[in-house]
Amino acid sequence: MAGTHMKKYDVVIVGAGIAGLTAALYAARQKLSTLVVSADLGGQLLLTTEIQNFPGFMSIGGLELIRRVEEQAKTYGAEIVFDEVVGVEEREGVFVVKTASGAEYASDALILAFGKSPREMGVPGEREFKGRGVSYCVICDAPLYRGRRVALVGWGAHNYENIILLRDYASKVYWVFPGEKPIEEDELLREALSKGNVELVPFSEPAEVKGDKRVQALVVRDKRTSELRTLEVDGVFVEIGYVTKTGFLRGFVELNEKGEIVVDKACRTSRPGVFAAGDVTEMPHKQAVIAAAMGACAALSAYAYVMEKRGRKVVSTADWRHVEIPGKKKEGGGLAIKLR
Repeated sequence: MAGTHMKKYDVVIVGAGIAGLTAALYAARQKLSTLVVSADLGGQLLLTTEIQNFPGFMSIGGLELIRRVEEQAKTYGAEIVFDEVVGVEEREGVFVVKTASGAEYASDALILAFGKSPREMGVPGEREFKGRGVSYCVICDAPLYRGRRVALVGWGAHNYENIILLRDYASKVYWVFPGEKPIEEDELLREALSKGNVELVPFSEPAEVKGDKRVQALVVRDKRTSELRTLEVDGVFVEIGYVTKTGFLRGFVELNEKGEIVVDKACRTSRPGVFAAGDVTEMPHKQAVIAAAMGACAALSAYAYVMEKRGRKVVSTADWRHVEIPGKKKEGGGLAIKLR
């Protein structure tokens, strides 16, 4: 049984991308106590500067869309904790999520919606200082480094928003990247450098993270000369893409040969009480709108599971009586979820 010191929720959702946040919105609206645990906010959607195929928007940025869904979920009471999930287990019918920081969260139902996970640098000290100065989410943690020195390891157009945010909070930002320029667009690069507190560190790669209780420095290696340079910083932000990381789920739920989670049409996994949504599943169409729909489905299935576990049966009914039919009197109706 979960320890008395461990806070217990109706549902814990792993992942804060479009699938996870939509699941949080739907679960919270059903009045389930809901916690989202994720290493970052937005996931791969943050790599998309413009989305033109999400219903309801002619055009919207990935960050703006994520922020809107995050606000909706929080409005209904969902909580969000930024931490990397490193393990899950079931203890006497209660699911326990373990994080890199050592925290544990318990729940009656579990939704796995973490899509792909942030790619790590793979250098000494990185894992030791996760959550203690090493972050994989600029938009989550930049405000924590107001007036401090930080490094951003990342390149490509999607990092423009990251560098702008960091330079507005931090006193000094080292931008570390392996090529001649971090982004191709000269106008954007000039804007990023306009405040005078961003220093470019080109042709460089991270070599080691150093510190005591928290990060104190990032050591980088010049790819041309192999010369090492120590950057004295309080934080290291890593924004170098995403990878699929489901190894910690082996033996817990069924995975296919690609390491994706196998689900049925109700987003149920092979383990009762555990649901999955979005790009982490075997769904072949990796689209934001599909991930969002799966998040909603997983949340409603989790709600039904929790209610039935408490002895209340859920009956989902589609009632289309609100649709006017010529020659018939209009009646009220809609989509309803009933408890028996």
